[in-house]
Amino acid sequence: MEDIIRPIYQERASHRSTLGILMVEKKINNSAVTDTFDAILLVIAKETERSVFIKHYISNEQKVALYIVDEQKLNEWVLFGSNRKIIDWIFNGKVLFDRNEYVQRLRAQMLDFPEEVRQLKMGLEFAKLIRRYMDGKVFLETNQLLDAYNHVVHALHHLARLAVIEQGLYPEVTVWNQVKQIDAQIYKLYEELVESEEPLEKRLELLFLASEFLIHSRIPSGSAHLLKVLKQKEGTWSIGEIANHPELQVYSVDLVIMLEYLVDRHLLAVKEIPTKGHNVFHRYYAVAKHL
Repeated sequence: MEDIIRPIYQERASHRSTLGILMVEKKINNSAVTDTFDAILLVIAKETERSVFIKHYISNEQKVALYIVDEQKLNEWVLFGSNRKIIDWIFNGKVLFDRNEYVQRLRAQMLDFPEEVRQLKMGLEFAKLIRRYMDGKVFLETNQLLDAYNHVVHALHHLARLAVIEQGLYPEVTVWNQVKQIDAQIYKLYEELVESEEPLEKRLELLFLASEFLIHSRIPSGSAHLLKVLKQKEGTWSIGEIANHPELQVYSVDLVIMLEYLVDRHLLAVKEIPTKGHNVFHRYYAVAKHL
């Protein structure tokens, strides 16, 4: 292994743009973290021609994957959770090179988990949770049980990640191990879904009812970021203004269904603004006055 790794990371460490290099070795009980490779070399660079560059090496049947990632893409992965393995790599990887203690400061920053970052991550998970829950409920009502099952599994996963973030932690690849220690109620729901001997339809009906209660209890944490942004402006917002706001664009396709959920829960008020058409109104949104 050393014969492969040493020349690779030594070469990368000599580049001025390289900020840090970490090595993650395959775990016997969890090879998925390294995509079954024997080792991962993660090179974080200030600037690269491509945001992500990957190379694979092999020597004496030992496989190594090299990832060169620019700082902007790394921050995006960490913030949006779009590459769940990166959290494990950063926290548990062996530091081989650390320019000006960049990796050390990155880890400290992630452990600190600032409130504004937590709020955004909880908002994104909550929006995905609402999407999966609402779509799954429609599938259940139309007796498309396997599709409903798929959606409720994903909904529970987003609920689990939300619970972890609420505790000031980053969701890991093995998120259910985290949730088992943090929120036994969510973990029990997941167990009942996958292990119960009840007919699938019965399981789904019970799970959607229980999930509805747990989702409702997460409204304050899940909606905090969105409502904070909307409170920045007095008066009403058009859907275009909301969707194009720099801090809200990250909600992407889940934004509208989250807005409708908050309208139904009376956290957002709908204002009707007349158009030139007879009895046709623009639909504008405002944070409810009691908030």
